[in-house]
Amino acid sequence: MFLILLDASIISTAIPKITTEFPNSVLDIGWYGAAYQLSNACLQPLVGKLYKFFPSKFIFLGCFVVFEIGTVLCGLARSSKMLIAGRVIAGAGCSGILSGAIAMVSAGVPMAKRPSVMGLAMGVSQAGLVLGPIIGGILTEKTTWRWCFLCNLPAGVIFALPLAFLKVPGGHLPKGFLDNGVYPFVRDKMDFFGLALLSPSATMLLIALQYGGNDYPWASPVVIGLMCGSLCTFSVLILVEYREGRDAILPLWMVSRRIVWCSCLVMAFSVATTFCATYFLPIYFQAVVGATPIQSGLYLLPTIIAQLVAGGLGGILVERTGYYLPWSVFACILLTLGCGLMSTFSPATSPLAWAGYQIILGTGRGLGMSLPITALQNYLDESDSAIGTSFMFFGHTMGAAIFITLAQCVFTNGLRTLLPVYAHGVDPATIINSGITRKYPDAGDDAITKGIVKAICGSIDHVFYMTAAAAFMAFCFAWGIGWSDIRKNDPEKKRRINEGDLESGGCFLGLKGMIFREA
Repeated sequence: MFLILLDASIISTAIPKITTEFPNSVLDIGWYGAAYQLSNACLQPLVGKLYKFFPSKFIFLGCFVVFEIGTVLCGLARSSKMLIAGRVIAGAGCSGILSGAIAMVSAGVPMAKRPSVMGLAMGVSQAGLVLGPIIGGILTEKTTWRWCFLCNLPAGVIFALPLAFLKVPGGHLPKGFLDNGVYPFVRDKMDFFGLALLSPSATMLLIALQYGGNDYPWASPVVIGLMCGSLCTFSVLILVEYREGRDAILPLWMVSRRIVWCSCLVMAFSVATTFCATYFLPIYFQAVVGATPIQSGLYLLPTIIAQLVAGGLGGILVERTGYYLPWSVFACILLTLGCGLMSTFSPATSPLAWAGYQIILGTGRGLGMSLPITALQNYLDESDSAIGTSFMFFGHTMGAAIFITLAQCVFTNGLRTLLPVYAHGVDPATIINSGITRKYPDAGDDAITKGIVKAICGSIDHVFYMTAAAAFMAFCFAWGIGWSDIRKNDPEKKRRINEGDLESGGCFLGLKGMIFREA
């Protein structure tokens, strides 16, 4: 988990150097993160079914091999497009690692003790997310940005080899699997038709968001066509999944439960704020403050320390009190406050201010990141835990992919708007295409350079307006994750709840039911 989120964020401090090496790649910044998250998200539901029916260890190790292949391709990339392709492959491997790790932990730890273990696991993984910019800064400045990806190969071998020889709980071959044959099982249980609809729906949505305002106007036939195609494909998917019932790759009987979809949305919006901040804070430090890649990584230490401390504390608080909802709400308040304060960044913002804002944001991240998982697993039956967890990580990765893409749109459109205001006579396209660590071609004097820096800072502020809105949405949905005492976990009650779902028709899609129905 540490390596997966390290790979997701290590690129952030390398992005300025990548845009300098690959001409006209500034418009691809959003895809460096979104491509990784897109392939990750599209395969999450399928991987969840694999973890339910097959031994966890072998699925986990297979996904890890795919992840390593993708990171090597990124390290050897000769163009921005090749780098994006490598990120797609790495994301495909990542799809089975996060949910697999959570599934294996859940199989071996009782519910009452799970919050602290989950908090520790998420804390360690989130440490990878926030340590990534520091490690990336060191590698970028001292060697080359390519080692931000190639370093995963030896590290992965060191961490994965011991797992191959350990006995890992979770997952088993279905009864009669070998006797009945592979094809009938795959045909009846895997729902590849649903996957074939889910993947293009998500892809068209993200391409539309990436094109809108960058390559094409928002009202252009291309963007509108992609949006409509995504909506139509998703509509067909819903009909197909309703017919599939319990074997659906997108389990509507599960998604229609308020606790499930609220938990997934809290995770999605929380992760969106995390990834946007992780990508754009180093840009602020390098392009506005004037820091080196190493310095920009070190400037993120307040986030790292606060997040690690709060991550361990969050699990302990839930175990002691038994309730996760109040701590999730409080964490989302801190997220909203931290993002809102960061939207006030300027070239003159003091180190004390931006360090304090990061502490608030990091505390909210660490305290609340594992709580939606706890809420979901406390509600679902153990037999459905793997599928529920994979669906949550589907929301996790789609939230990150969508908001990274939106953040890129907001940033570049902000530059196009603010550069004519603060740097008269400067062509926005020249600045956008030059890479944000180069000497700006149109900056003939110091006043124009300051204007360019101010425009970049204002564009980053626009990104944090959006992340503050996402954090507020997480706060709203946090009220719906359920008021339940994990110390009174009743597996038999959860089994009856899920059986009742199926007996009543499987999917309760009425608006009133989706909002208010808990069990």
